[in-house]
Amino acid sequence: MKKPMKIALLGLGTVGFGVYEFIQAHKDLELACAMSLVVPEGVTCPIVADIETILRDETIDTVVEVIGGLHPAYEFVTGALRAHKNVVTANKLLIAAHYRELVTLAGENGVSLRCTAAAGGGIPWLTSLERTAAQEPITRISGIMNGTTNYILDTMHRTGSSFADALSQAQQLGYAERNPADDLNGADIRRKLVISSNIAYGCVLDEAEVVTEGIEHITGADIAAFKRLNRVCKLIAASRRLENGVAAYIEPALMPPSMPESAIPQNYNLISLTGEHIGKQSFYGQGAGRYPTAYNILQDCLDVSRGVSGFYTDRLNEAHVDNSSIRRQYYVRVSGMDKWLQEKVDKILDYGMITKEVSVPEIHGWLKQRRRTDPGCFIASLR
Repeated sequence: MKKPMKIALLGLGTVGFGVYEFIQAHKDLELACAMSLVVPEGVTCPIVADIETILRDETIDTVVEVIGGLHPAYEFVTGALRAHKNVVTANKLLIAAHYRELVTLAGENGVSLRCTAAAGGGIPWLTSLERTAAQEPITRISGIMNGTTNYILDTMHRTGSSFADALSQAQQLGYAERNPADDLNGADIRRKLVISSNIAYGCVLDEAEVVTEGIEHITGADIAAFKRLNRVCKLIAASRRLENGVAAYIEPALMPPSMPESAIPQNYNLISLTGEHIGKQSFYGQGAGRYPTAYNILQDCLDVSRGVSGFYTDRLNEAHVDNSSIRRQYYVRVSGMDKWLQEKVDKILDYGMITKEVSVPEIHGWLKQRRRTDPGCFIASLR
């Protein structure tokens, strides 16, 4: 009979405790120990004080990292890989920032590196990308990849709540962090898009090249204007394979009610891939939360215990972001007209305006300059 996988769990926070509960209930997995500054009531496994104890223990074959952040997570994960231990993590910040190094380290040491929970929460998104990319070229990725912002936008549309009230509700329900900046400004979704695009296209994108606009400047008056346009606002991440490079960007988008993304409620995600032959496939589910995230961590552990090795891809081709071919009309709300906007405006609304078709780099470049004198201005593309 095969011995159960022996796991060291780094972190016993919200997600970590969910992982602890799942492991305890699964006979194929054994929790050798945990390392955490805070130990919740009811935890019975051994608690260790330092990573070296785990790295030196040859009976531990897998490290699950759910402490988050860059440091000391980076030192812990690279140490585990070099010690020939599999790593399962939900840390999107770490994976996006050190993608090439971590994938290479796992390959050099003959161990698995899995991070399905880092993009999609409880959705089996990265494993779906892995399977599809092994079969045929993936040409596009798009969708809602952040539960916090979707909850806020959905609440504002449905109830007429202000941005501040919708954010407060999200925090009370545990959908938003005490400091939600990375969700609201799009940084969280950018990391997910980078990881997803790298796996889908076999490349390595520089996160800094991905144009990103969040929802922190949206107002109730904007939502009312969208309703008059018969549109629903969602924060959309998108990338596509180009002949030379990748287009990749995140921005609020105004969707017709007939589009599937328009109907996604509360903290749910809807992410789609387009294959060269299979066309578009979509994946729906909760994008965050203790048990959805812990579920994918558990699934990664089980996959590794059943023989899944390495990362989702071994292709690490250099690629640059080029959004110049993506052109759309935009809703723009500013405090006053300027020369660029005057030349681009197509329609003046009772609140805001609609531009002519412009490229993604052009309008985001303008927005960056405009924010210096009009920090509350807001844009959203028309789909």
